Amino acid sequence: MKKYTFLSLSLVFLIMSCSGSKSVSMNHENTSKTPFVWEGANVYFLLTDRFYNGDTSNDLNFNRTKTPGKLRGFEGGDIIGITKKIESGYFDRLGINVIWLTPIVEQIHDGVDEGTGLSYGFHGYWARDWTALDPNFGTKEDLANLVKKAHEKGIRIMLDGVINHTGPVTPEDPVWPSDWVRTGVVCDYKSFENTTMCTLVDNLPDVRTESIQEVELPPFLIEKWKKEGRYEKEIASLDEFFKRTNYPRTPKYYIIKWLTDYITEFGVDGYRGDTVKHTEESVWADFKKECDYAFETWKKHHPLQVLDQNPFYTIAEVYGYGISGGQDYDFGDRKVNYFQNGFNSMINFEFKWNAAQNNYEGLFSKYSNALHNELKGYSVLNYMSSHDDGQPFDANRVKGIEAGTKLLLSPGISQVYYGDESNRSLVVEGTQGDATLRSNMNWDDIQNNSETKNTLLHWQKLGQFRRNHPAVGAGIHSQISSEPYVFSRTFTKETFTDKVIIGLDLPKGRKELSVNSIFQNGTKLRDTYSNQEVEVIDGKVSIDSDFNFVLLEKI
Repeated sequence: MKKYTFLSLSLVFLIMSCSGSKSVSMNHENTSKTPFVWEGANVYFLLTDRFYNGDTSNDLNFNRTKTPGKLRGFEGGDIIGITKKIESGYFDRLGINVIWLTPIVEQIHDGVDEGTGLSYGFHGYWARDWTALDPNFGTKEDLANLVKKAHEKGIRIMLDGVINHTGPVTPEDPVWPSDWVRTGVVCDYKSFENTTMCTLVDNLPDVRTESIQEVELPPFLIEKWKKEGRYEKEIASLDEFFKRTNYPRTPKYYIIKWLTDYITEFGVDGYRGDTVKHTEESVWADFKKECDYAFETWKKHHPLQVLDQNPFYTIAEVYGYGISGGQDYDFGDRKVNYFQNGFNSMINFEFKWNAAQNNYEGLFSKYSNALHNELKGYSVLNYMSSHDDGQPFDANRVKGIEAGTKLLLSPGISQVYYGDESNRSLVVEGTQGDATLRSNMNWDDIQNNSETKNTLLHWQKLGQFRRNHPAVGAGIHSQISSEPYVFSRTFTKETFTDKVIIGLDLPKGRKELSVNSIFQNGTKLRDTYSNQEVEVIDGKVSIDSDFNFVLLEKI
């Protein structure tokens, strides 16, 4: 499967070059033997509802006809739309090798007014039934096809898992039983207990993940499954799960079972855990154990579809965690190590601040040192903007080139939030709260705006280089010279070795880079930014281009 994957990638770009596309050239030689390394992945995070509407027939369901606040209703984006963009090569050209989707499980049917106008569950975080997909997002057949098409191009799929809470209560959406959820005190975040055993906000019932009391299924869910003709099947599947695991039938284990079913059935490659610090850490250790079991089960039943031997991957959203904290998150009254409780990586909330406060070398060396010392064996997910961070690195979208350079060339996993690469507006007039961060993808600008095209091309060049070279995100950083600013990244895993040299803020025109610390005289190199081939002479290479950037790889 692996050879087929890379062959299809090369074929896509060959077809695009023959059709006159202005896509960035790829290094076919390296791609065909480059292993996928999670620690250096290039992740694309999108709101399923806001990316691309591939099927207008599923835009209205469950009588969701009330007028919502601006950008607080369903806009039509769906799984088919994401698949169409995979097939068109959009993610290939951007160098993406993981797509992270917001939750796609069935959402509450009605909406709630949070003081910002009526809001529906377009974002996916208000689950009503974890075992079903929301028809606004698509069907399970759509999801199966998405995973298949992504895997054919060597792209992993990461789902978003919510265990901490259900959706809000509405006239159409009953509250779960009191032995399943609490609806009382709202979190004040002053202690571990007042962060975990509480509701995030009013009317967001908190799942009793700490409970050791066995519970029955909610009556409304039983009635729903019977109406849909799948009650017996769901009950048999639950019985099989609890018999195999010997877990008690407590709320957390039901939800863990329902979430890991998507791995067993569809072969998704990873999960991002939502609101992780709002449950006990043992929840996620159990979750990871079941994720691993489900992934191995899927691979056993689909041997020809297995991409490689990478294990299942998990990323934690522990709000406020930063790389400077090492492996621990501090609640004030206790510290928790989530890396040792089910997670391979954690979202790094301080990256945007580090990127704003440091020059390239300060940023890169800080991250390389941390990831190869106190965080060795794990990673962090770096981002510049997100769906719920009201203070992005570049709110007004005036630093698109700098944002792309710092994000895509920093050690760690890069998270491209949809539209980062195309300067999608993060300031939308008439919106309230985080709705301004969640506008529809700006496909028109990508087609028609020359400035957008230039920014996108930069992100494509850097993204492809990162995707083709695990050394960029997972390797060891070493500065070669400060003026001009040139550095190397080196990565070794088993028999695979990857070495690159990168130059930033260089003069336009002719530039000379010292490369003898990595490449010997006579070595043929390619600058993928300008698509020029050069040879190492007297420990240096000379490149004449109109760009300030040089991305050197061995041919």
